[in-house]
Amino acid sequence: MEKRTRAIIYLIITAVLWSLGGVLIKSVKWNPIAIAGARSAISSLLIIAYIRKPRFTWSSDQILAAIFYAGTVILFVSANKLTTAANAILLQYGAPIYVAILGSVILKEKTTLADWITIAVVIFGMFLFFLDELQPGNLFGNIVAILSGIAFALYIIFMRKQKDESPIESTLLGNILTAIIGLPFMLNSSPTGSSWIGIILLGTVQLGLSYILYSIAIKEVTALEAILIPIIEPILNPIWVFLVMGETPGRWAFIGGSIILISVILRYSIPTIKKKNI
Repeated sequence: MEKRTRAIIYLIITAVLWSLGGVLIKSVKWNPIAIAGARSAISSLLIIAYIRKPRFTWSSDQILAAIFYAGTVILFVSANKLTTAANAILLQYGAPIYVAILGSVILKEKTTLADWITIAVVIFGMFLFFLDELQPGNLFGNIVAILSGIAFALYIIFMRKQKDESPIESTLLGNILTAIIGLPFMLNSSPTGSSWIGIILLGTVQLGLSYILYSIAIKEVTALEAILIPIIEPILNPIWVFLVMGETPGRWAFIGGSIILISVILRYSIPTIKKKNI
């Protein structure tokens, strides 16, 4: 299997693991910043166990990726407290637009017409997906969600800049930074006994393993692919909630989710099929 194909598979697995966040976070009764800090602390241990000997170069790219990673996690958790979950996810996933614009400037990776069409269709699908749940929400919360999307885009870009190095150390540093920021909130209270199962799963499977795969994949795909392919994550979230809690997604969620899946599949399967037929 060629490296690019393996990378795309890793991104799909990453999206599946990320999508477990919603149902797992709901199972944890604790302060959201404390949850973010605890899962990042556990994730840090898993990543250290995986790479064994971290290579900290302290380059600007490594440090910036770590800062924007921490910003993404903390801003997104905060946005979920300040506005609706639907608003937070939809506004964060404006990230493909930021990646398309900033990636062409910083990384010199060309954004094609097909990419822009895919971005437009995906965002339209996201809007339909959350149509039943969208609310005006809190203006400040919506701004925080937008900032989370910008931080996510910049994290991806500065991870991609390290494609010839070892970008996973940035994720490790980002997790350590998030854990430090969350420490006062963790010390101020403690979760219930059963909540620890959710926290451990969040730190190992949902965050640790997913970002190990993501750090490997991002070396073989463009920055835009690194955000567009995992965008199936939000549409998997309600599926887990439905399976675990019995909450049925609405009609618009089904239509919007179908549009997102079809557009992403077509964007990355058609060029591959054409290439094989040449």
